[in-house]
Amino acid sequence: MLLKALALNCTLKPDAGDASSTDAMIAVLQQAFAERQVTLTETVRVAALDIRPGVTSDEGEGDDWPALRAKILDHDIVIFGGPIWMGQISSVAKRVLERMDAFLSETDDGSRMLSYGKVAVAAIVGNEDGAHFSSAQLFQALNDVGWTIPAVAACYWVGETLGSVDFKDLKDTPEMVTKTAKMVAGNAAHLAGLLQSSPYPS
Repeated sequence: MLLKALALNCTLKPDAGDASSTDAMIAVLQQAFAERQVTLTETVRVAALDIRPGVTSDEGEGDDWPALRAKILDHDIVIFGGPIWMGQISSVAKRVLERMDAFLSETDDGSRMLSYGKVAVAAIVGNEDGAHFSSAQLFQALNDVGWTIPAVAACYWVGETLGSVDFKDLKDTPEMVTKTAKMVAGNAAHLAGLLQSSPYPS
């Protein structure tokens, strides 16, 4: 059974040429997913897009959300990645969640949200406390709009508070991060496979 994953990098840096610790964490998960025969097709730098404020699936001319929304719904697993800012998820991540509010009214013939049967996991990095709070924010919001959250769904790294070393600067990936990434990928792939073969009832 072929499964596809899409990564959303919700860093505040719009230029994909700027190194991102979130990209580095996504890369750790990409390798773990590959071991489970899950293909990460793309990492989207969300800040590079014009995702308009609003709660519909199309906020008019110039809105990049409809195209991103189509990509998201074309995948079985979404890796929701981002940095910790002021102890919580980034404004970019919040904008994505706000736009997913439209899923509440966009249902299929069985009255299921279009996100039903799709799995979400988190990739969190930062130099301050907030990894657990950030994943809690993400998972509650994503569950509200139909996503399924597996056991051990967050892979994170938190460095020294106000430290100068970021995750992308580490010489080696910490053992616990690698171990957690394998659990995240294994559980997400297992759950996505089950949901693909046995969808939620209508």
